This record gives sequence, structure tokens and C-alpha cells, in this order.
Amino acid sequence: MSENKNPIISAVGLSKVFRDFWSRPKAKAVNDIDFEVYEGEVIGLLGPNGSGKSTTVKMILGLLYPTAGTLSVFGQSPRAVETKRQVGYLPEESYLYKYLTAIETLDFFGALFNLSAEERRDRSNQLLEMVGLSHARRRRVGEFSKGMARRIGLAQAMINDPSLLILDEPTSGLDPLGCKEVKDLILMLKKRGKTVLITSHLLSDVEDICDRVIILYGGKIRATGTLHELLTVTDANRITTPALSPAVTDKLISILRENLSGDEFTFDHPRKSLEQFFLEVINQAKSESIETAGVVGGGKIAEYLTENQTAESILSDLTRDTDKVTVAEPAVKREPAEDIDAENKAIERLTADAPPATEKAVEAQEKTAETAAKAEEDLSKANEKLKDLLS
Repeated sequence: MSENKNPIISAVGLSKVFRDFWSRPKAKAVNDIDFEVYEGEVIGLLGPNGSGKSTTVKMILGLLYPTAGTLSVFGQSPRAVETKRQVGYLPEESYLYKYLTAIETLDFFGALFNLSAEERRDRSNQLLEMVGLSHARRRRVGEFSKGMARRIGLAQAMINDPSLLILDEPTSGLDPLGCKEVKDLILMLKKRGKTVLITSHLLSDVEDICDRVIILYGGKIRATGTLHELLTVTDANRITTPALSPAVTDKLISILRENLSGDEFTFDHPRKSLEQFFLEVINQAKSESIETAGVVGGGKIAEYLTENQTAESILSDLTRDTDKVTVAEPAVKREPAEDIDAENKAIERLTADAPPATEKAVEAQEKTAETAAKAEEDLSKANEKLKDLLS
């Protein structure tokens, strides 16, 4: 990699061993791997199920601690608060609060990064427009389809305008139109100098956008390099020309036969990818103003994502006094659903009828807690004795 680029992620001898109840090694999920991810790169982390991809991602996020080796993100520990401020993460499954609306969800995640109410409102509106969910801004996310949930999940991953974006199966559940929009977004972020780490089983998507790939198997890196290095077939050639007349085609085939000395070759027309053809059909339907009740195509990229950070703003973020950080009030007032009043009344009736706890009930609860604590203590002692015997 170019010496002019700074490593955003650096791993040396990185290993993670999961242990059983008796602290015996159960599985070596990541086995002594070395790799670096550089600023402005789009990296694909690939491998079959159980190869160590998710474990590696969780260590980068600071959710798991390495058993051995070193790992740094932005030159610091993955668990540092300064590091987490610069990271956006889309998990494989979209874990969202199902009773919040789309706009409330983005406002909530924006508040976690201590964004001002005005900034949260502006960014949320831009992101909803970008992922094609402006029309569903007041719908609860619990009512969303999987594809819509992935879109709002992608939006929340970018609410803080991260320098490092980690996407676990970003196109899972998305239609081809949504896949194309996500890939276009990633390429735009790359132009801004953002770093993107992707895990995916859809290799065609990885091939479209990634600069390099890291392929894991059995917790080890089995192959790594640029797509050009790994995929170019050097012992064959391909020529693409405009449409040729039959006479020129015959002449070309005869020349190939004379020079290839009986070796087999193919001569056919190039093909569009199915994705390309699908998008052409959809765009044609849009141009004819055909209505749909499904997800509409996303709008333009959110403006704040296309702005370049100044050195002053980056320094200000890094030197922010974390002791004085407070979570601002939500920028969006919750609009309760029609059935909220009925639910509240039902809760009031239930709580009104509930009898107060008697002294005997309280004593029974205390005795139960004491018994459970003693049982837990006895079990712990028995386990210690069994460990001593086994050792």
C-alpha cells in the first residue's frame, strides 16, 4: 500500500479464543492474523460462515477483547471514546426500537453523539430523503419490512458522519435498486476520503465497490490483495469491439484460427448484467411516472455527507470536554399512535386494581432472595472444588 496513506486499522498477530465454562479453549475464531486498512479504502472482509469475520469486526468495534496480538483503530484502542465517535456501524441484523418512528430513531442515535437538536433534525431529514423513506418518516420502525429496516439502519450508521464505516451485510434484504444506491453511496464516501469495511456474502456487490479484499477461512487469512491482482486471468485475452459486419467477423475468425493452431476460442456478443438490465427497466417505469406503493428510489446524497471536514472541526471533536457532555432533548416530538390512549387507560386500570404488597409478601420475597443467594454461593464453591480436583 502507498506509504502516503495512514492506516486506519492495524492488526498484528490478532487472535481470539473462546473458552468454555471451565476456561478451556473451545474455538479459535481468529488465529494470528495481520492486516491493515488504509484511509480512503473500501475493504471487503470475506469468508464462509464461521470463518472469523464477525469476531474480527467485533474486536475492531471494541465489543470483544483480543486474546493475543495488538489492534488499533485511528492509532488508539478500539474501546476509546474518541475512536467510537469516528465510527459508524451497521450490524447484520437491524436492532431498532420498534415503537419509535423513523425520524425519532435517527434523532435518538444523533443524541447519543451529542449533536444539537437543529443538527439532528437537518441530518435526519437528509438521511431519510437519501434512503427513500421520507414518506414513512412517521411510521413506527416495527412496522417496516426487512428492506426498509436495512435502509433506516444504514441511515443511523451515518448520523455522526463517521470517518470509518463498518457495514455487515449492507445489501441484505434490499431490492436491486436499493443495492445500487448503497453501492453508489459507498463510492461517494470513498471519494471523500472515508474508509469503509464491508462483510458480505454477495460477492458481485463486493467486486463492484471494493479496492481490496481479505478472505478468511478457519480464522486465518487465506488470500488478500486488490481485485485486479486476484481476479485477472493472465493466460487469456478478451477483445471488445463495436458491432462488426459479417464480412469483417468472418475475416477476424479466420485470422484467429490461423494463429491459434487449433486451440479453442469463443466469439460472441457482450452481455449486460442482470442488475444493469433490472435498473434500466425500473428507470424506464419511473420516467413514465408509474406509481408504486413500495419503497421509492432514494434521493440525493445527504448534504452533510458531501461536506469536507476542516482541520479545525476535527481538532474540536478530538479535544471536546467529555466530562461536560450532556444529551440534548429530542428534536422531534413523539406523535403517539391512535391506540396509545387506549393502552395508557388499560395500564391505569391494571395498576389501580393491584393491591399493595403486604408485610408477609415482602418477607417471603426477602427469604426467597436469601435462599437463591445461598444456593448460588454453594454452587460456586462446588465448582471451585471440582476445578481443583480436575487440575
